[in-house]
Amino acid sequence: MSGPAFFQSYMGQRFYESTMPNLVRELKRLNDNMERLVAVAEQLTEQKESSSAEPVHPTTTEDSEEP
Repeated sequence: MSGPAFFQSYMGQRFYESTMPNLVRELKRLNDNMERLVAVAEQLTEQKESSSAEPVHPTTTEDSEEP
């Protein structure tokens, strides 16, 4: 194959300077969100286990009257 290597081409430079850093940033953001989601799920599981003897009544706003 003749011509410049990928990293020497315009597309290659754009890939390494923009696309890859954006991918890494988004993966970090995804990982942070997943960690938060797991923490919330664990808290809900702990609450459910600690209150398993008590029936859970969902709260709704349909029955409440507004002023």
